[in-house]
Amino acid sequence: MSVKKALDDFGSYVVQQSRTNLTKEGKNTTKGLYNSLEYNINVSKNSFQLDISMADYGKFVDKGVKGSKSSAKAPNSPFKYTNKMPPSKAFNNWVVKKGFAPRNEKGQFQSRKSLQFAIARSIFLTGIKTTNFLTTPFERAFKRLPDDIVEAYSLEVDTLFKTSLI
Repeated sequence: MSVKKALDDFGSYVVQQSRTNLTKEGKNTTKGLYNSLEYNINVSKNSFQLDISMADYGKFVDKGVKGSKSSAKAPNSPFKYTNKMPPSKAFNNWVVKKGFAPRNEKGQFQSRKSLQFAIARSIFLTGIKTTNFLTTPFERAFKRLPDDIVEAYSLEVDTLFKTSLI
């Protein structure tokens, strides 16, 4: 197995399992984060590199965010809301896709902006639950990786020595 193939298997597994985890956790409403997950491999003569990328807010979904009043949802998160709420407009597509239609006491529809504000305020106060949607598959794949890489790398070194010495 080549180093490129081992890294390709690693990246493919991590992205596929991360997407599955997002769906299972119910974090795939707008598909923005799901579709942004990808990996890229750069292999050169003396080095190899694997990059896994996603939308910026993915790290908050993965690690969670402590709320300003409570850290129960993400007690070990490095992120915390302190004095700034998430922007209300960020929840517009989410509210539409979920089919929320707020009504007042008379049964009349209320503005979506008030619902978006209420969601943003709730998240600011209580935080975002940790999902580890990316961390768990990455750690699982990483435990399997050293044997694959060592095996692949040693085979390539043997090939390099044989072709270099001829």
